[in-house]
Amino acid sequence: MKFFVDTANLAQIREANDLGILDGVTTNPSLMAKEGIVGQQNILDHYVEICNIMDGDVSAEVISTDFEGIKREGLILADLHKNIVVKVPMIKEGVKAIKFFSDNGIKTNCTLVFSAGQAILAAKAGATYLSPFIGRVDDTGWDGLQLIGQIVEIYRNYGFQTEVLAASIRNSNHIIKCAELGADVVTCPLSSILGLFKHPLTDSGLEQFLSDHKKANG
Repeated sequence: MKFFVDTANLAQIREANDLGILDGVTTNPSLMAKEGIVGQQNILDHYVEICNIMDGDVSAEVISTDFEGIKREGLILADLHKNIVVKVPMIKEGVKAIKFFSDNGIKTNCTLVFSAGQAILAAKAGATYLSPFIGRVDDTGWDGLQLIGQIVEIYRNYGFQTEVLAASIRNSNHIIKCAELGADVVTCPLSSILGLFKHPLTDSGLEQFLSDHKKANG
């Protein structure tokens, strides 16, 4: 399973990359704004900075909702760097654009996915990645992890090449559950990945080893 960090923070991306476990990055307009990145040229420059930190797919999101606008933005984004993946919303015009990008060799990430039906449409259009939002589905009272399992099963049934990129990860357990269900990718805050390190027996065991070494060696 691939690990993507869901952030526009360069320091966090460097930290994840230095760990040796980073496969990609996802971003969105909200994450850009959180880092104070405003203005079209500044945003484009920031995507290039991210691409220069690590060698992996970087999802850059369009803000248009009509086909021509999505197409225009997507072509600009794809031209920035070979690692850019054009992030497109799950709407009718978005699916139409995904088909265009797919036919022209441009990678896409279909975002804001909340149902298996939407997942089928994205895969039929040739999306490279599909981003179902686990946490947001949970917030509505439904089971986000069940949706991941359903999509994985459907994609396997029909041999779709679209990769299931589990998004809106809220905790480290979500990552483990997605791995059990066969998700191809998880994208999450760095804190959720770092949470995988933690176990009380590891902490107590290391403390005991160091204590014993100190007693024996002074």
